[in-house]
Amino acid sequence: MASPTLISRSLVDPGNPARIQHALARARRGEPVVIGVIGGSITQGAKASRPELRWGEQVGAWWRARFPQSEVRFVNAGIGATGSALGAHRAQAHLLELKPDFVVAEYAVNDPDEPLTDETIEGLVRQILKSPRQPGLMLLFTMSRNGSNRQARHIPVGKHYGLPMVSFRDAMWPEIEAGRLAWEDIIADEVHPNDPGHKLCADFVIAVLEDLLAALPGDVDAAPPIIPPLPAPLHTDLFEFTALYNAATLAPTANQGWTRQETGPFGPVWVADQPGSVLEYRLAGEQFILVFHRIRKDMGRIKVTLDDQPPQVFDAWFAATWGGYSAPGVLPRVPNGEHLLRLELLPDKAAESEGTRFELRAVLAAGHPLPKPGN
Repeated sequence: MASPTLISRSLVDPGNPARIQHALARARRGEPVVIGVIGGSITQGAKASRPELRWGEQVGAWWRARFPQSEVRFVNAGIGATGSALGAHRAQAHLLELKPDFVVAEYAVNDPDEPLTDETIEGLVRQILKSPRQPGLMLLFTMSRNGSNRQARHIPVGKHYGLPMVSFRDAMWPEIEAGRLAWEDIIADEVHPNDPGHKLCADFVIAVLEDLLAALPGDVDAAPPIIPPLPAPLHTDLFEFTALYNAATLAPTANQGWTRQETGPFGPVWVADQPGSVLEYRLAGEQFILVFHRIRKDMGRIKVTLDDQPPQVFDAWFAATWGGYSAPGVLPRVPNGEHLLRLELLPDKAAESEGTRFELRAVLAAGHPLPKPGN
């Protein structure tokens, strides 16, 4: 376990204990519980040498060790290079359908420093808190090599909803700045913890759980604290109402030159490589985000038009050599209702690219309210 100094420094806010203590009380009584984590590649487990050494899996193992009489199901809903915008749109299918009792969300590295992050992290939080088991939720903040992250955008949302929050950054960055610890001691590259780093992340989460477990009444059948009602939104509840459409769940109203492929991180995808290929959709919502594959290969550009808004161009060429990722293409916000979305593959491309391939992985939609995919 991390030292008391590090654990104390990691605690950003203890939050309201009620939800997590309800989950702990269920497990203590021997009831089955579902433990989930959602986030980017750090949550998925990048750079951990074995699956059981990922920070999330270590948290799940704590629940099993503490409550051997309970059936503990662990769900890792981490997907690399995704932020809370994608998290808010995929949470239902990848996590909340399993009715979790306790969740940790980790998006402080991948989220952009822009107002949309305030809204998407709040939408994810509201979805989790409103799910059937009224789960406990914690926020975990990791960091990039320069000590930066987006916790300043996440913390106001966490405070508004009474969430316990722990910061790997707050605990460990002072050690690195003071020269008491080298970056490479806990981080394998620019952002991903190595095995000791994953353990520290788990330690900070587990320390909160241990304290809340110790604070439960001694009587196993005693009622935990009352869960407070969900407050009104701090920023917006727009991203509480979301859908993720892929090539299987939303058919285009027009298709010239795009072919369906079955493999993608969010389901089947649409792919084109001939300039002039067109996809058109009619879909409902207020905020739309395209998700496409960016990588240093033979990738091209698309022109995207939403209704009569000025067109936007998104480039699937990626200059870095470390791999590809699911890039978000944010479109202008529009009044709630049905809209026409048109995608056209362009003939021009990055000078370094040798082709014009484009892979549309998903279309994200948010609106008040939003029809379910397929309806």
